[in-house]
Amino acid sequence: MPSPSDHHAYPTHWEADVVLRDGGTAQIRPITPDDAQRLVSFYEHVSDESKYYRFFAPYPRLSDRDVHRFTHHDYVDRVGLAATVGGEFIATVRYDRIDENGLPAHLPPPAEGEGGRAPADEAEVAFLVQDAHQGRGVASALLEHIAAVARERGIRRFAAEVLPANTKMIKVFTDAGYTQKRSFDDGVVRLEFGLEPTDRSLAVMRAREQRAEARSVQRLLTPRSVAVIGTGRAPGGVGRTVLRNLLDGGFTGRVHAVNHAFPEDWTRLDPDGVPAHRSVREIDGPLDLAVVAVPAAQVPAVVADCGEHGVQGLVVLSAGYAESGPEGRDRQRELVRQARTYGMRVIGPNALGIINTAEGTRLNASLSPRLPVPGRIGLFTQSGAIGIALLSGLHRRGAGLTRLTGADRPTGTEGMADLAGMAGLAGLAGLAGLSSFISTGNRADVSGNDLLQYWYEDPQTDVALMYLESIGNPRKFTRLARRTAAVKPVVVVKGARHSGSAPTGHAVPTTRIPDATVSDLLRQAGVLRVDTVTQLADAGVLLASQPLPDGPRVAILGNSESLGLLTYDACLTEGLSPLPPRDLTTAAAPGDFRRALTGALGDDTCDAVVVTAIPWVGDARAADLAAAVRTAAAEAPGRGAAKPVAVVHLEIPGLAEALAGVGDPVAAPGAEPPAEARRVPAYPAAERAVRALAEAVRYARWRRESGEPGRVPEYDDIDETGAAADIQVLLAPPEGAPRRDIPPPEASAAPEAFAAPEAPGAPEAPGAPVPDGSGGVGIELSAADTQRLLARYGVSVLPALPAPDPDTAVREAGRLGYPVALKPTAPHLRHRTDLGGVRLDLGGEAELRRAYAELTAHLGPADELGLVVQRMAPRGVDTVVRAAIDPGAGAVLSFGLAGAPSELLGDTAHRLVPATDRDAAELIRSIRTAPLLFGWRGSKPVDTAALEELLLRVSRLVDDHPEVVAVDLEPVAVAQRGLSVLGASARLAPPPVRTDLGPRHLPAY
Repeated sequence: MPSPSDHHAYPTHWEADVVLRDGGTAQIRPITPDDAQRLVSFYEHVSDESKYYRFFAPYPRLSDRDVHRFTHHDYVDRVGLAATVGGEFIATVRYDRIDENGLPAHLPPPAEGEGGRAPADEAEVAFLVQDAHQGRGVASALLEHIAAVARERGIRRFAAEVLPANTKMIKVFTDAGYTQKRSFDDGVVRLEFGLEPTDRSLAVMRAREQRAEARSVQRLLTPRSVAVIGTGRAPGGVGRTVLRNLLDGGFTGRVHAVNHAFPEDWTRLDPDGVPAHRSVREIDGPLDLAVVAVPAAQVPAVVADCGEHGVQGLVVLSAGYAESGPEGRDRQRELVRQARTYGMRVIGPNALGIINTAEGTRLNASLSPRLPVPGRIGLFTQSGAIGIALLSGLHRRGAGLTRLTGADRPTGTEGMADLAGMAGLAGLAGLAGLSSFISTGNRADVSGNDLLQYWYEDPQTDVALMYLESIGNPRKFTRLARRTAAVKPVVVVKGARHSGSAPTGHAVPTTRIPDATVSDLLRQAGVLRVDTVTQLADAGVLLASQPLPDGPRVAILGNSESLGLLTYDACLTEGLSPLPPRDLTTAAAPGDFRRALTGALGDDTCDAVVVTAIPWVGDARAADLAAAVRTAAAEAPGRGAAKPVAVVHLEIPGLAEALAGVGDPVAAPGAEPPAEARRVPAYPAAERAVRALAEAVRYARWRRESGEPGRVPEYDDIDETGAAADIQVLLAPPEGAPRRDIPPPEASAAPEAFAAPEAPGAPEAPGAPVPDGSGGVGIELSAADTQRLLARYGVSVLPALPAPDPDTAVREAGRLGYPVALKPTAPHLRHRTDLGGVRLDLGGEAELRRAYAELTAHLGPADELGLVVQRMAPRGVDTVVRAAIDPGAGAVLSFGLAGAPSELLGDTAHRLVPATDRDAAELIRSIRTAPLLFGWRGSKPVDTAALEELLLRVSRLVDDHPEVVAVDLEPVAVAQRGLSVLGASARLAPPPVRTDLGPRHLPAY
């Protein structure tokens, strides 16, 4: 009789696309009976040696019985997964559940009236990888996925028997990072390892993910051959334009023009002089990159041709996808699915293209007519319009032209009225230039996360600039951004900040968290978030060309007192500490600037210098002033050489270009640059220069602090096991039975007489179903259950006792002890002191009865108000502590002052969970109203240490128990000594899926 597991349907959710070690992709999916012929064909391409390693004996072919056994699975006790490329198997993995004797076992159904016998939780696992695909990391990826499947099916350990000579497979197991036990018996190595993720296994998985995704981007940016598919027969058009740009940029590899409409006798496309083909299939030799510029309806056939030819990646410029509506969205999904089937990554569709300025590549596979000057900035945009504006700005200002032909580069000061807000981009190119540029359009596959993986280890990139309109995986983005920011700055502009939705072409999940929360989470990860593209360029200029400042002290010097004062005010606005401006007077010559700057750089009381300049009367030229500033900056001794310098100038033509080094002779390889070679950024407004400098100060401070990361404290009184048991009871009450009561935790120190019963109107059951915020349904805990759960983590809530009538209020107040507070719990009145709904410091029965009568007279009947009495807490500052789960970002801890500061002004700070002691300290200090906690206008400072501990305990609760999807403590009264939690609520739901802890996979949008 077949076991119940035989009835399990095909598990679609096990299907995944993965990036392999060499940057190619493969699809992982369960094996089905329809795969019989694929399995046979796969096995025929495996060497005899690999077959011997798999079966421990010569095994030239699979029998019909073998094929049936390896393609028929119940998806519980017997599971097989295959890695495929082009629809064909390249590797397989299989597990079989075994009992303690190593014999086949099954997951038993519970016996009637019993819990059932304990299921076997061990399985034997075995791999087979085609020889042509060994060394690509296929087995490692399959191990991650089969382990996740096994955990889902109740298997906790794997066992594998491997021949000692099969060192590659032994290494796959030993390098995975799981806790292992190894033995040797009868000529076979036996490995046993648990499947629960460990810190080491997660680190191994993420390191492999980084290398694979970085390599996949590197393959796109460093092709040896490129085909432009859709090249027109006559000049003009998208395809022909890209072809011309490739050639004009000096691409070092081979270029092919492809168009099915070319005459059959064409072999070359003139006047470009490149090979012409009617199809990719006609191209001899390997082809690394295809730029697709054909109508959307023709793209599937092009992708198939590219896949069959072995193309590694696609840049799809074609429009007509998700940006055009539902049909286009389906077309976009099919494009990604088809490309990944052949192991290709996709940039686009609706993309502007990609650029790599490295001397050995010089790739301009984009619609930009010029290759920018090589430099140290990596630039990523999701918007083609923003990409065009940035690249056009570089070209129009004359600093971003390629040096391919050696022709004179324009150095004029032509305005950019048609690119408002883009002034200063010439400085970006002249000062730093670009290492790489990627504009992904609809970002259906390659995204900003992939570029962060690449830039993290790219030696040619020192600064990462990103324009984002959507973040498909916020949790992964913040993790990658934090790692990248630890070694180089990451500056981000986020579009669609207030709409709450991604652009129509971006088929990605959207996050519900407010924009202010996104900013805080990016800041926690070390990302510099700016508001405009101009600020993006301004910050990039300074970060790419100047050292990081040691602190916020800024020296200001120049020949205009007024401009110096404007700079001084801008520094104060940005939170910097400016020194009094030094006025050199309008008679100052370039030599005066040089001497003053040299002195400021040698002054230990400043960390950065801003030079201000206005036009002067006399014969001095902009080039002379630029040479004076650059020489002083370059020759500064000691600590002065480590100080950033920025220039603010008004209407001095040519100064910005001269400071940026536009026109400097190119130094020979290995030659020492001249002393004046240090380039200095120039800005047309004090506010822009100071804002960029402030971003550098903030980033430098984050870098210093991240070098000493905080820790997640351990608290001896936390009862994690007890909390887990409570949560299990609350989430899964016996069907048809009343809720089981939860015993009070031993850690609770509240007297039994003060145990708080449920508030009026609270349900007898754990709570009515409510949306959990992640698409499911959770339960709102009663007041009593909330207090018990919090007490497990050492968080005590001041009891609030129901007062349905005046006599009960008096009786309960007597139990608590006067003075007391009387307040409503109705949702529309809760925490609304502004409506007069709270009465405080009631010192006796008469005052309490009078307050009761006033509230019911003014606000409504007692049964609608839900009145409660609560013992008065020590006076202090009322605050709010919250934690909530966002499906994309994960658990977020929030803090603010209660009432108007947080509700009206939005003065709330946020950090990702788990929070460290450093995070908690920063959290309470980062709100604008933080001075109220530290003794504002003569008041006494409150107990911030107790507040930080409360934040850390709440963080631990939601981190330890992902079923706790929301916690709200309001108000929390923080006194000079200690604090009191006066109100609390909590919500439970089945834990959301943690995709960041599972096996590596590409997003499926």
